[in-house]
Amino acid sequence: MTDLTTSLPLGPFECGPAAAAEAAAAVAGPPAALYRQLLVEQESEATLVAARRVLAAFLPDSASLAREAGLAREAGPDREHVLAELAGSRVAIAGVAARLRTASAETVAAVLRQRAPLALIEGCWLDTVSQPATQPAVIVNRLGVEQLELLGRGVAERTLAHQRRRLLAEHGVVLPDLAATDFLTAAQARPLTVVTAAFYLSLSRLPASFLPEVVGVHCAFRALGTDAALSGVDGPPGVDGPGYDPAPLLAEYLALTEQSPTGPADRARLLAAIQLVVRLESAHVAMLDDLASWHQGLSLDARVALIVARHAPYAGRQHHKVQISGTPLRDLFADPAFDAAAFIRQFRSSSQLKPLRAGGCRFTRAITFGGPMFGIFDEAEARTIGRWAAAVAAGEEPGADLAACTAGDEGAAAWQHALVAANPGDVLAAEPPALDERQFLYRLVNVERFPSVLAAARSRVERVLAQAEGMFELGAAGRYTDASWFDYSPEALWERVDTLYWTKLVEPFRPLTDIPSRKNVINNQKRFALGNLVDGACMHRIGNTGRFHRPSDGPLFAIYADEMGRGDIAKNHITLIQQALASMDIHLPHPRSEEFLTQAELPDLTYPYATYQLSLALFPDSRYEEILGYSLGVEMFGLGELRLHEMEKMRHHRFDIAYEAAHLSIDNVSAGHARQATDLIVGYLDHVGRTAGPVAVERAWQRVWRGYASFAFFVEPQLARRLMAGRAAA
Repeated sequence: MTDLTTSLPLGPFECGPAAAAEAAAAVAGPPAALYRQLLVEQESEATLVAARRVLAAFLPDSASLAREAGLAREAGPDREHVLAELAGSRVAIAGVAARLRTASAETVAAVLRQRAPLALIEGCWLDTVSQPATQPAVIVNRLGVEQLELLGRGVAERTLAHQRRRLLAEHGVVLPDLAATDFLTAAQARPLTVVTAAFYLSLSRLPASFLPEVVGVHCAFRALGTDAALSGVDGPPGVDGPGYDPAPLLAEYLALTEQSPTGPADRARLLAAIQLVVRLESAHVAMLDDLASWHQGLSLDARVALIVARHAPYAGRQHHKVQISGTPLRDLFADPAFDAAAFIRQFRSSSQLKPLRAGGCRFTRAITFGGPMFGIFDEAEARTIGRWAAAVAAGEEPGADLAACTAGDEGAAAWQHALVAANPGDVLAAEPPALDERQFLYRLVNVERFPSVLAAARSRVERVLAQAEGMFELGAAGRYTDASWFDYSPEALWERVDTLYWTKLVEPFRPLTDIPSRKNVINNQKRFALGNLVDGACMHRIGNTGRFHRPSDGPLFAIYADEMGRGDIAKNHITLIQQALASMDIHLPHPRSEEFLTQAELPDLTYPYATYQLSLALFPDSRYEEILGYSLGVEMFGLGELRLHEMEKMRHHRFDIAYEAAHLSIDNVSAGHARQATDLIVGYLDHVGRTAGPVAVERAWQRVWRGYASFAFFVEPQLARRLMAGRAAA
């Protein structure tokens, strides 16, 4: 029963013509725009297509590797050679990093700033490696343990990215949020930095399709330890220390490939990915070395020219009365051909730099407290300007002119050429077909291969939410839920949850006096099985890179991690439901497989609940509030009478009850998932209130409760039928 999957079947990548065209334009456009699209537009069909094109530019063709591996068991890179290359590169990177750490404080800050777009997304390739298409594979759960560590076990302040930002701040590098429009500008990211990051982000969008590559990239990136080496921080090996050993994870994956029919191809893909990361990281460290040499070689004049160049676009109109060599400063700055180095040569002889009797000059007086330019330059810039002005006053000759930094540009140009030329043969652009519920579920589970299903998923979510809002009036009559409307306050929500728990879930329970037949128990389990097989799916994208900025993100991700057993296969809820079904002699193909399309065990009427949850899961940004409310419904449903009765019936017929028992325990309303789901809603709405005000809280609350109502809409079929009948009559 253990899922030993090491890769998913290779297949066509279907998208709509419009998305294909948009993706082609994105990949051929500025790398910074591509980086931002991959990071921010995670609900976009075009983003998934763009990611596929990026991976085609960077990775060997997976289909070709598979064909080669079919001809020769040892096809692809030699394992020992690749691992030796990895070890050697680690030593080389550590040597360069040690030397860079001895540079001046300004140069070290420049290096760390340049590295930040990569350092802050480390582990992004694990974002959605755990998903309905991959669970409960052994290797996926093994990677889930590593993701959990990188994400601070759900505590934002303990995440690797948070630790890295703290270190950057210690070096005077304070950057905006990853998703901010000016992040790359603030990081002064060079083209090679951006295009390299685009590869890692692309892999994060399609991890199920490129599972061998994810394993290889993760092991190689962490083993090389570039960022730990650059920082000199000897942190814990599992989080941010140079002591990370990839051997156990690699050995585990390679052992799994020995049992897989695609093993030779998977090993070739894994090793090729390791080689790629060695190449990318070595090239980036070499670029950082070149950048440091360039930065160290800058004269004071050149350093000030850099500062002026950064601020000139914002400065012109404020200097309408100031002239340099008879030319108004605003005209100099407005000139498209503005040359900062030439400006500095002119500025040296201006009256602004002539020494004053009281000390300093007009320019340095202007940028100090009380001056008209105070606050324009940060502390480091002001210190550089002060040193330069003093050097000019002391009669020092002009330093070398500012030479453009070209570090990494040759490599970036080569990758950009590869991106433009990439045209993966497995991408099929066509209008999506009409889908029945089975086909819809198949494509939702395999969304990486069928990104065009996003439009249908969005429509499904909108339609169900609109229908479910009617439960605001009828919900009190629910057997297991109460979606009736109430005005929000933390106390009101806690009271509703406690009342619901006692009056609808616990107090109605009475031990069964008549146990249904074995056949009836099995049929009832079949009604719930499909929903159980996608257990936790609505939350699986919450931990994605660029998120974790809301107080509810970490706790919600932690709940999902619990559902997946926190890496322990024996505790994984998908494993538990499979055990229960197996004890009833029900053996299903994986929902990602084509065979599942024709399975005859689970009734068709159970599909809409599963397809709705899978659809909702694809929109963690635009439907975040609804996911919070829906999750509350899911966690509450694991408690009380229904679950206890199922356990009685299954125990009587000697079926496996581990799945039922786990939910009854872990979802408890005292401190378990039900209470956590309630508290994180309160925390989120408190955050909304403090940042956007009470009106925004009302809007957000309506969406949260509509999400809860959408869960009730499926588990209260009698109410749903009344609701739909009433609308039809109207």
